[in-house]
Amino acid sequence: MLRSKCLESIYPELEDKLVVTIMGATAQELYDLGHKENFFYLQHAMGLASSIGMGIAMNLPGEKVIVLDGDGSVLMNLGTLTTMARYRPRNLVHIIFDNGSLLSTGGFDSHTTSGITNLAKMAEGAGIPNVALTRTPLEFVEAAADAFERDDLTVIVAKVEAVGPDHFGMDLKLPENAFRFERFIREKQAKKATHR
Repeated sequence: MLRSKCLESIYPELEDKLVVTIMGATAQELYDLGHKENFFYLQHAMGLASSIGMGIAMNLPGEKVIVLDGDGSVLMNLGTLTTMARYRPRNLVHIIFDNGSLLSTGGFDSHTTSGITNLAKMAEGAGIPNVALTRTPLEFVEAAADAFERDDLTVIVAKVEAVGPDHFGMDLKLPENAFRFERFIREKQAKKATHR
């Protein structure tokens, strides 16, 4: 299955959630669907989307936080799985698009290519309470729907083809994106506070 189609299938459900993506193809494909102020594309920081997403989830327990990650990035920061399991932010969904390739940094094979390294089993072994391994679009959509409804930490590993966008380039630099994302969160929290 294609990551771009997976993103397209969940895009309407992301409108009311805080979304953090890893750099490269994932960020570009989400951006190409249409930027929203609740999207933060973590450009130039491979491996850290999960850590930032977890920090946001722990500090904003009333918000659903979605991390869109890649296998290469997760392999660079495996400790995040154990940390997530330990603190168990119930509002965090960590989606790992596993294409078996470091597609955005040269297309080299990642450790998952050979089938020896299984990120879903690693997440389970780390203690993540809800883990789904998906290989078809239907499996992915069902796992995402369950995760978005569930009030508990979830990791979804989506096996996708090593295919990326035909272009890279966003009309949104990291500092501006960070400022606008933070402003979106502040304004949303202020609205919630006035409606209590």
